[in-house]
Amino acid sequence: MDSEQPSQSPALMTRLFGWTMLATLFTYLLNNYLSVDRDLPGAGQLFAGNFSAGALIQLAIYIAGFAIAAAYVYRDRTRPLRQDAELITRFNTYLIRGCFWAVLLVGLADMSISFLRVEGILGNYFSENMVKELGRPNFRGLYVHYPLIAAGFFIALFTRTLGFQWLALLIVAAELTIVITRFIFSYEQAFMGDLVRFWYAALFLFASAYTLLHEGHVRVDVFYAGLSRRAKGRVNAIGAILFGMALCWTILIIGFKGKASIIYGPLANFEVSQSGFGMYTKYLMAGYLGVFAISMLIQFVSQLFEARADVRNDPGARVLDSEEIAVH
Repeated sequence: MDSEQPSQSPALMTRLFGWTMLATLFTYLLNNYLSVDRDLPGAGQLFAGNFSAGALIQLAIYIAGFAIAAAYVYRDRTRPLRQDAELITRFNTYLIRGCFWAVLLVGLADMSISFLRVEGILGNYFSENMVKELGRPNFRGLYVHYPLIAAGFFIALFTRTLGFQWLALLIVAAELTIVITRFIFSYEQAFMGDLVRFWYAALFLFASAYTLLHEGHVRVDVFYAGLSRRAKGRVNAIGAILFGMALCWTILIIGFKGKASIIYGPLANFEVSQSGFGMYTKYLMAGYLGVFAISMLIQFVSQLFEARADVRNDPGARVLDSEEIAVH
């Protein structure tokens, strides 16, 4: 137990940095959409002498984001870091929960359509024109996947579980189905393997922020375990900024830098696999990288607040499962 007394001074600079980071994230994503998808010039064009209305609007979006972040911080200067961290984690939990519901619904629906197509019985349930449309990636993405994604986030408003265990169970069930149908019934289709990869990639990437919250990621530990809580806080704060946030921004900037970028390109073109009768969800798997970077960046801000609170010896520190095990 640290002997130092808890700090009573407000952590304005830490809170301002963290909330400005989040404001930058959301304004960057909005401006990137306007620049890449809507062909606006971008705020950076102002430095090249392009004072068009579009560039000024995008600059105003950044300024508004920073102003909102600053106003939130200074409205309640004495708000504890841990309360902000908990608020950010709750939002991130909803985001990830919505993504899990989305991939569950999309996976089941797209697998069903692919099965009916490959067996040639889709026409028994839909018109000939609709059968042709469902064979087009952009139609299936716009009118099947996107509504189901919206439904997933709506369902997430009323649920409290993240669904990791259920999604892992569904992956095992899907893989077991492939084994049974292949070796017993000599039946296997491309969409079966696509479904396993679609769900497994979501489980691996979406669960990363939850794992970070509970410090479950692999840590090459030489000295960390023996440090005091305050010293661990310093290590976590520095790591969150220099390594965690830097990695997330690298993924976002490279992934969304243009129409041919590794994340935006597949999403914009509804990219699918070479197998014509597989699932049409490859473009969404590219989007998983974006979800990973966004959710991890949000969680790193929460971790920064918790780490600074530990350094300041603020009350209310979370007790991790590993620490409970060590105590008992």
